[in-house]
Amino acid sequence: MAESVDILGLVTESLDIEKYKDEHWHGSFHDYLRLVEENPFIIRTAHQRLYDMVLGHGVEEIEQDKEKIIDYLFFRDPFDDGKDGLFGLENSIMNLMNVFKAAAHGFGPERRVLLLHGPVGSSKSTIVRLLKKGLEHYSRTKEGALYTFGWKIDGELIPSPMNEDPILLIPPEARKKIISSLNEKVRCSYQLKQDFELSPVSRYYQEMLLEKHDGDWMKVLDHVEVNRMLISEKDRLGVGTFQPKDEKNQDSTELTGDINYRKIAQLGTDSDPRAFNFDGEFCIANRGLIEFVEVLKLDVAFLYDLLTASQEHKIKPKKFAQTDIDEVIIGHTNEPEYNRLQNNELMEAFRDRTIKIDIPYNLRLQDEIRIYQRDFNRRNVPGKHIAPHTLSTAAMWAILTRLEEPKKANLTLMQKLKLYNGKTLPGYTRDNIKELKKESPREGMDGISPRYIQDKISNTLVNDLPCINPFMVMNELESGLDHHSLISDPEIKKNYKDLLLTVREEYEEIIKNEVQRAISADEEAIARLCGNYIDNVKAYTQNEKVRNPYTAKDEEPDERLMRSIEDKVDIPEARKDDFRREIMNYIGALAVEGKTFDYKTNERLHRALELKLFEDQKDSIKLTSLVSTVIDKDTQEKIEVVKGRLIRDFGYDEISATDVLNYVASIFARGDTKAEG
Repeated sequence: MAESVDILGLVTESLDIEKYKDEHWHGSFHDYLRLVEENPFIIRTAHQRLYDMVLGHGVEEIEQDKEKIIDYLFFRDPFDDGKDGLFGLENSIMNLMNVFKAAAHGFGPERRVLLLHGPVGSSKSTIVRLLKKGLEHYSRTKEGALYTFGWKIDGELIPSPMNEDPILLIPPEARKKIISSLNEKVRCSYQLKQDFELSPVSRYYQEMLLEKHDGDWMKVLDHVEVNRMLISEKDRLGVGTFQPKDEKNQDSTELTGDINYRKIAQLGTDSDPRAFNFDGEFCIANRGLIEFVEVLKLDVAFLYDLLTASQEHKIKPKKFAQTDIDEVIIGHTNEPEYNRLQNNELMEAFRDRTIKIDIPYNLRLQDEIRIYQRDFNRRNVPGKHIAPHTLSTAAMWAILTRLEEPKKANLTLMQKLKLYNGKTLPGYTRDNIKELKKESPREGMDGISPRYIQDKISNTLVNDLPCINPFMVMNELESGLDHHSLISDPEIKKNYKDLLLTVREEYEEIIKNEVQRAISADEEAIARLCGNYIDNVKAYTQNEKVRNPYTAKDEEPDERLMRSIEDKVDIPEARKDDFRREIMNYIGALAVEGKTFDYKTNERLHRALELKLFEDQKDSIKLTSLVSTVIDKDTQEKIEVVKGRLIRDFGYDEISATDVLNYVASIFARGDTKAEG
């Protein structure tokens, strides 16, 4: 009989009762003041809290094109195992964090609408989603704890409808002195401040209780119960989201709240704060963040509400005076809407109160590949093999569509992609790459979205095949262009299809290279060839002779052997002496350090030796026989060895290794001299 499972026991084990108690703390106003004394950061503004939240996850300094870039680890998504992690947007994130830092210090950006601007699918929504998730998580930590309060009236607890900080209950003059002393205590880079006023509801109850207790403020505090506030988008606490609807259904009460007509019947007036539902997105987002989806699609009347909310930190609910809010206001928009804003003179005030942060598409191949690897890996796609380079060729095409043609005549778009990806090319330095980026400031604002690539890879995966390869995905990418809803210009479609041909050519070079390396992967043979080459180079550079191991006679260095190897990596005759001295100097430097030379540590020499060995061995393997109907047993065995190396060293499976060998064999059969060289 199967052993029974203690389900309740398993649930109980996973519960953290102490954490639950901490998160649901409640106490008196005096208890709250003691907490503030212990940790003054409890009273931070929304911008200060958000800035500290991101910094709390740490930073790494990286170098890109000779510039120091700060990489904020928060944006790798530490909450959902990297599900919303961002790749290749370090500069944009750094610009965003500079704005948050200035806002935390009260330098002005806290009175602006943050506008994330970029093409579709460039991660604008993902950035905001991460900030929301972060705030939810941060509010549950000791460092990110924040508090609000409710009023105990006639045995009923009436919560503050706008999640206000209890510190606002202290009269402004006294509050200013308290915060000043707290600032002396913390000595932080920014100044703590809370210069907001209570909401109409809290002001109503405070005045009512002051009157009841003859102005005794201390007795009023006996009616206050403070509680920990847990930011939650689902519970509409500290996070608001507003999405435009069609113009007929847009209603500003969604932002600021609306009159409760049932309460009017009880209270007899619509100007009593208790008869108003302070549940608009601005109200519930107080102390946190409000997101405006496609903000520039909003009706003009809404944008005026947004101006006051950002500039004055106030909203104007119907029938009430302006009400203070403390929240980060962040919107995002695509380029067509932003261009309309630029051309609309009536929107000048809005333009003046926004800070635009460009969020372009990623332009680094390695980061684009990581985007697709996150979605399409063995864990997410079990039982289906994705052949090597399937994701990288799709990523390569995506990047090429986003790049502008280089102005330098001798530089191709593919070479530009490689330079941006950190590869060194003869004649180009990091300074040249900075120049290339400067001459193309709009790069990344156009091109193919990662979503399109993801959709087409998904389409390929649903085919009833055990393995998908780059050709399948490239075919899917090409056929999808004819139905792409955002690309109507036939010239752009033609250009994108031409770029797929460029990617196909690059892929052919990659797999020819891999097959060559698999054929010449006999390490003992390479080591022998290397030893022979080094002996000859040493003799050549030192004007000595080489001992022939077979004849035991001293002979001149074998120039033909040396050149046959050097030619493989395009070392010209004029530079052969430099290359040979470079090799010997490298070996000498290692010897001084007590290290032994290994050809694998010198990439160019390693590649030259592989190509030379491939040239020597390819005829014996007869790869081109794969395209014929009859293969002798000896050749078949050698081909199986090569296939095994492709599987072992390059990540192929049986099907994809066979496909690649057949394809490269067909190239050789066509007489592709470049492939054979």
